[in-house]
Amino acid sequence: MDQNARIYVAGHRGLVGSAIIRRLKALGYENLLLRTHAEVDLTDHRAVQKLFFEERPDHVILAAAKVGGILANNTFPAEFLYENLRIAANVIHEAYQHGVQRLLFLGSSCVYPKHAPQPIEESALLSGPLESTNRPYALAKIAGIEMCWSYNRQYQTRFLAAMPTNLYGLNDNYDPEMSHVIPALIRKFHEGKVSNAKEVLIWGTGTPRREFLDSDDAADACVFLMNLPTDTFDSMVRSSDIPPIINVGCGEDFAISQLATLTAEIVGFRGAVAYDPSKPDGTPRKLLDVKLLFSLGWKPRISLRNGLERAYRDFCDSLCQNNISELDVQK
Repeated sequence: MDQNARIYVAGHRGLVGSAIIRRLKALGYENLLLRTHAEVDLTDHRAVQKLFFEERPDHVILAAAKVGGILANNTFPAEFLYENLRIAANVIHEAYQHGVQRLLFLGSSCVYPKHAPQPIEESALLSGPLESTNRPYALAKIAGIEMCWSYNRQYQTRFLAAMPTNLYGLNDNYDPEMSHVIPALIRKFHEGKVSNAKEVLIWGTGTPRREFLDSDDAADACVFLMNLPTDTFDSMVRSSDIPPIINVGCGEDFAISQLATLTAEIVGFRGAVAYDPSKPDGTPRKLLDVKLLFSLGWKPRISLRNGLERAYRDFCDSLCQNNISELDVQK
């Protein structure tokens, strides 16, 4: 991407979107198009159409989405399907209509079948049933992948879909009903530490294995992909036989029990860690095959321990910045 290119980052205030902004600015990109949800509702086609007509972005990184953990997905399946379908359809279609040079659509590793062979290759897409707890969200993301592929084949667009593994990091969402596993654990253990709790109860059995990637590493991968040489980028998006997708991860996974133990240690919680097997575990294992991404020359730089330490500092900083007391965070 040219340094002066007009780059639209949709979802720039979210976990990965804010990290992408940090990475772009660190590399000298300043001509960034940023709009909050209040300014442009991406589920509103007319609003998206107006944005593209007026601003004419050269490149688009679509990081906007309605996201959440198992509880949120189970509680609001209709919203997860409806809103994510509309976001993908509106932004991808207007990117085509207004001649965007390259688009990167951020999906999720949950697009792959629940029992896909591990590690999960890109070719596993649509090869089996999805995990029921996040199927609506996954189907919306699969539709976005199919849109990228369809527009590439029919209109010769250059739209690529990146499938990140489980992300965490700076500017994460720590809401107890909407957060993913790492921010949920950080909050639980912090509350346990503040209240001197004897134990913290974790959903599920602790046996599922998950791969985790710091959002700053994910952002670095996204910008790396958008800056691939034209021949390389085109080879990934112009196939009529292979969907234009690429996995983004670190290639290593951990049991939830291992993650919980490490998070408790970093937070400083000294009590016991207990598990509630009556709650859903989700997919037994979800490790991405990242050979394709690594073969292009990219690899992550932030270890899980270092990333968790950064995330916990960010969580504590957010409490101070928002004038939230140690007791309020438990409510």
